[in-house]
Amino acid sequence: MNIYITGASSGIGEYIAYEYAKRGAHLALCARRKEKLDDIANKCRQMGAEVTTYSIDVTDQHSTKESIDDFLSKITKIDLVIANAGRGELDALHKGDPTIINEVIKVNVIGVQNTVLPFIPIMLKQESGHIALVGSVASHIAWVGGGAYAASKFAVRALSESWRKTLPTTIDVTLICPGFVESEMTQKAKWKPFIIKTDIAAKKIVNALNKKKKVFIFPWQMRIVVAFKGLLGIVMTNAARKMYQKQTQKN
Repeated sequence: MNIYITGASSGIGEYIAYEYAKRGAHLALCARRKEKLDDIANKCRQMGAEVTTYSIDVTDQHSTKESIDDFLSKITKIDLVIANAGRGELDALHKGDPTIINEVIKVNVIGVQNTVLPFIPIMLKQESGHIALVGSVASHIAWVGGGAYAASKFAVRALSESWRKTLPTTIDVTLICPGFVESEMTQKAKWKPFIIKTDIAAKKIVNALNKKKKVFIFPWQMRIVVAFKGLLGIVMTNAARKMYQKQTQKN
C-alpha cells in the first residue's frame, strides 16, 4: 500500500504509521518537526516499511502540494490519504484575542483541504483510493472552552459527508471521530473522560479503515455520548464548565 499521512511526528499519526509499517507499506510521513519525523521514519523502516519524509506545514498550500507531487512521482498509485494533522487549543475567550482560534481553524480545516484535494484527480484517474479525515467527537458535541476546535471538526465532518456524496463510489471516504487519546494535544487537558492509549487508538483506526467504514466514533463510550448527547451532554458540560473555570482563573 502507498499511504500519505500528515501529523505523523506524534500521537495518532505516529502510531498509525507504525501499524502500516508492520504491513510493509510505502509511507509518506509529513509533519513540521523534522528530527522527530526522521526518528519515526527510521523505526518504520526497521518494521519493514519504505518511507519518504516531508517536513511541511499543512497550512502552506504550496509546500504541501510539492510533497504530494514528489510522493506521487515515486509510486504507481495512491491507496490511502490520512489527513491527521491538527491543533487543539482552548478558546481563551477571556483574553479577547482571536489569534489562537484562527490558528486552530486554519490547521484543522485549511490543512485538511490542502492535504486531500491534490490527490483527487489521480484517484479519479485510477478509479480507486481511500480518503481518511481525522475529525473528533467534538464534531458532534461542542465542549466547554473548545468552540474553535469543535467548529473546525464540524467543518471536517461536513467535508467528509459532502465528498463522500460527490465522489464516485470507487473512492472511499472515512471520517474518524476519536474521543480523548493520549497525545501531546491532550496532555494539557485537565478533563479527559474515557481517554484511550495511542497505540490502541491506532489499531482501532486501522481496523476501521480496513473495513472501509464511513464514520468511526471511538471509544465505545463516546458512541453512547453522541447517541444520547442531549441528556449526557448536560451532565458532561456542567463538569467541563467547572474544570474550565478553574483553569482560566489560574491563567
